[in-house]
Amino acid sequence: MKTLLVIDDDEAIRGNYSLALEHAGYHVLTAADGNQGVEIARRHLPDLILCDINMPGMDGRTVLRTLREDITAGATQIVLMTGNTKALSTREAMALGADDFLTKPFGVVQLMRCVEARLQRAQIHGRVADRAISDLRASLRSSLPHELFTPLAGILGLTAALRDDFPQLAPAEIRELLADIEKSGWRLHRTLKNYLMVLDLETGPAPEQATPVLGGDDPPAAVTNGATTAARRHQREADLTVQASACTISVQAAELTTMTEEMVDNACSFSRPGTPITVRLTAPGRLQVSDQGRGMTPDQIRQIGAFRQFDRKKHEQQGLGLGLVLVGKLAARVGAGFSLASEPGTGTTVTVEFKPAAV
Repeated sequence: MKTLLVIDDDEAIRGNYSLALEHAGYHVLTAADGNQGVEIARRHLPDLILCDINMPGMDGRTVLRTLREDITAGATQIVLMTGNTKALSTREAMALGADDFLTKPFGVVQLMRCVEARLQRAQIHGRVADRAISDLRASLRSSLPHELFTPLAGILGLTAALRDDFPQLAPAEIRELLADIEKSGWRLHRTLKNYLMVLDLETGPAPEQATPVLGGDDPPAAVTNGATTAARRHQREADLTVQASACTISVQAAELTTMTEEMVDNACSFSRPGTPITVRLTAPGRLQVSDQGRGMTPDQIRQIGAFRQFDRKKHEQQGLGLGLVLVGKLAARVGAGFSLASEPGTGTTVTVEFKPAAV
């Protein structure tokens, strides 16, 4: 029997949904607010959560974000509900990571269709994920990172919203949905590219080649290119400061751009918009990216190194992407030092110390 969780501060609505779902054969749990809902979700791991958006205290958006970051409940199907479409649109709900969106009032038939569709999608998703992980473990001694499915879920959800609501959508709304689909597609492309790069660096020795040399104004140009690319992706250009000096270091331009992009991407992901992100490249060849975000604990920092085993559970638990892993491995390949200093609530500084190279 599938277990469902209904989170809604309206007792009457909660009761009506519960009765309808129980009559359909589901085991139903209820919560009167977001905090209670998160606690129940972590304890009982329901197959699907129906959550109202506008609730006092922890609202539906916060419930969604909190559960998506949780290792045990992060993959649960979550459907957001609201009676105020101006507060949150279908597109915005999907962008937040919701699996579906219901506008109140809705009937029992619509509720059942939504629940059945979400549970079926979860079952298919689980089979595909398990098969992919099994195949990769057998051939590459690794597991598939969860981030591969996050943008894919966005693409599928937004496409479904476009298909189902197309007759009612204005041209501007259609363009916005298509732009979000494209954004999710590029995110998936970048994650796959980084994952394959890490696998390549992990499983095989670097080919014999002359030590690369990058000098003059080329290092500042590569650093600026990588930093602005990441900041633009997060719409954080106004928060970014780049201070890059001419230098001569042992690295290829493309690798320096990639390292900078991933370091700035990490800073954007772990800090709030409006807080500064500083990129510095000094004449001796030290590249540093600093943010004033939530920071990392020593255990979280250690997990970056542990990712060489591609431990998916640890990866999901810590919420770390492939970016810093890739930076560390690229740094090692060119003989550069890699370090990370961080304090929870204060921020993080990532440093790469390149070897000076003679022109």
